Amino acid sequence: MPYNTGLIAELQMEAAATKKMLERVPTDNNDWKPHDKSMKIGNLANHVAELPGWIAMTMTTDELDLSKMDYKPKISQSTAELLGKLDENVNKAVAALENSTDDDFHKMWTLRNGDKVIFAMPKIAVLRAMAFSHHYHHRGQLSVYLRLLDIPVPGMYGPSYDDMNAMAAAPAEAAIN
Repeated sequence: MPYNTGLIAELQMEAAATKKMLERVPTDNNDWKPHDKSMKIGNLANHVAELPGWIAMTMTTDELDLSKMDYKPKISQSTAELLGKLDENVNKAVAALENSTDDDFHKMWTLRNGDKVIFAMPKIAVLRAMAFSHHYHHRGQLSVYLRLLDIPVPGMYGPSYDDMNAMAAAPAEAAIN
């Protein structure tokens, strides 16, 4: 199986799970954070929605020079805006992966800050570490934020505790109505 086929399947499955998480982010409370050293929930949710964009960037460039960037995140003010950002980045990632050959994944990609090289590794390793795994890490972090806000956490790889309790309560609620 070509690399891109497996990565596209994984990306699409994980994007569906991420969408369930982002649907629950309280965008009316974007400045909330669980600790002074923590990222604000709006920034974290935005980062989670943007991370699939690293896939397209990695596959269509050979490096990123942080010294040449003036990145200013635009924090989504609504759930629709947050989900739109995720969909846009996933669609760009899928297109970039569809247009990639197995040889492309072996090409080197470099992250630098001016003359200082932070790392250089094959694109497949960049995708695994800096796009996919990085995305899952921050999505998990977002689930903790939701828990601390007492917002039901959706299951990612099967039902969550909250999903199970909702399923158990559903028949009783239906009988009352």
